[in-house]
Amino acid sequence: MPIPAHELDRLRRAVTGRSRSSLAIEPVLTADEQRRVAELIRRRTAGEPLQYLEGTVDFGPLTLKIDERALIPRPETERLWEEAVRSLGEAGPGSVIVDLGTGSGCLALALKHAFAAARVFGIDVSADALALAGENAAFTGLDVTFLHGDLFAPLPDDLEGRVDLVVSNPPYVADGDHLPGEIKDHEPHQALFAGPQGTEMLARIAEEAYWMVGVGGWVLCEIGDGQADEAKRLFGAYDREVRKDLAGRDRILVARKGASCCP
Repeated sequence: MPIPAHELDRLRRAVTGRSRSSLAIEPVLTADEQRRVAELIRRRTAGEPLQYLEGTVDFGPLTLKIDERALIPRPETERLWEEAVRSLGEAGPGSVIVDLGTGSGCLALALKHAFAAARVFGIDVSADALALAGENAAFTGLDVTFLHGDLFAPLPDDLEGRVDLVVSNPPYVADGDHLPGEIKDHEPHQALFAGPQGTEMLARIAEEAYWMVGVGGWVLCEIGDGQADEAKRLFGAYDREVRKDLAGRDRILVARKGASCCP
């Protein structure tokens, strides 16, 4: 089955580095470009995600590199970034922002772009994902500290109780839940599946973040469909609410330690 015309257009632009208008004016490709496009069409037809084939993805104000080392940033995660920026409001040189499970670095880098004076850390258990995040830091010219480890463990000890904002797009799919083949067969399982319930990582973040954030500190997490009530229960020690994504689904847990989260 042929791929949709808009996908073919994106692959042609990825291969040639030319704009849509340039290709419309002069659509002829070189023999090498035709070969490369044909190979991408074959891979796309086999189910490989379009963004991996393109090699870049737009996220908020940034264009980032993306490949199979990390999850593809999606609109839900961009909404998480928007809510984090709106919640924190401002951040000076003493402010600390932490992105747990940073993956491609999209949240950490977009938050550094929004809050240039803040110290921003991105943490991941995957060395491959961190390598990609580092490439994206160099690609964007943004100064984020990326650390290898599990949740807050690799952070300096003197940051305990001093973090102003924690964000995370954690694994939230339950073991055995169905995912489309395009996701299940190509994106990193470790970044998708949380455990038998799907909320195991949210539970850990709720517990550990409480000791890391200061009074008034924020914790924002992307959550899965149907997890709103459990997420609010897990974050019962915080003032919290669940906000909706662009499709009107409950997808963003917003929690604040010892201060109202909701104006």
